Parts: sequence; structure tokens; C-alpha cells
Amino acid sequence: MRRIDRIFAIEREINGATADQRLAVRQERVKPLVCELKRWMQTERVRLSRHATTTKAIDYMLKRWPSFTRFLDDGRICMTNNAAERALRGIALGRKAWLFARSDRGGGRAAAMFTLIETTELNDSDPQAWLAEVLAHRRPSRPPEWRTFCPGTRRLR
Repeated sequence: MRRIDRIFAIEREINGATADQRLAVRQERVKPLVCELKRWMQTERVRLSRHATTTKAIDYMLKRWPSFTRFLDDGRICMTNNAAERALRGIALGRKAWLFARSDRGGGRAAAMFTLIETTELNDSDPQAWLAEVLAHRRPSRPPEWRTFCPGTRRLR
């Protein structure tokens, strides 16, 4: 736990820094700690019984190592998914209200809209303004150029 605590302590220090600043600190200070953590987990994995709860946790982490360490190479990526979980909390709390979907197709559409709304908010844009702009520029005669309308490509307020 101390190894992980040291990593989180550095992440708290760089919280709010620019992506480039976070990347530099991660490369210099966090990456060696993460490499040390991996070596420790591999060593402990060999020593533990395969039925131990700790072994299962280590196996889970090692199988997902590339996904976990992705934050080391991109300063925009958070080490945890806490922000995503907080963003989804409102949807989980209101799930009984989402019964209007009434079908798998309606549920898929609702999920797509929730994703677009949350992505827009995460990009510091107003979802209503974003949607109004997308609908205003939609050309029914041609397929839309979706990349120009993805949340975050335009700053709306």
C-alpha cells in the first residue's frame, strides 16, 4: 500500500497542472515507482498461493497493466476513473426515471445521448448549445461530418 500511496501523493501534487507538466512529473517521478510496483507484484505473485485473495488481485492488475500504465505516457489521462464514475452517478441515481426508453433500441439511444452530454460537459461546453449548433448545421442531403461536431472540438458556452 505504501508504494501506491506514494504514487497517489505525487498525483495529488500535480492535480490541476497542465497536461505537459503532469507528463513531465509522471515520467520523472511516477514511472520509476510504477516500475518498482510491478516488480514487487511479480515477485510476490510467485511466493503466494494461487488461491490467495491477494494473488487474484495481483493477477487482475498484471493482466491490465498496459491499461493501468497508459496515464504515464499522456498527461491528459487521469490515473483513476473517479471523474467518470462521478459523472455516471447521476444516471445511476435516476435509473428508474430512465424507464421511458421502453426498448433496447431506446436504451441505446438514451445511452448515446448521455455519453454525448457528459462528454460535452467534460470538455467545458454547454450541452444545450452544442446540440443546438449540431442540429443547426446538420445537412439532411449529405452525411454529417461527425468529427467537426464531436463534443470538445468547438468551445461553446
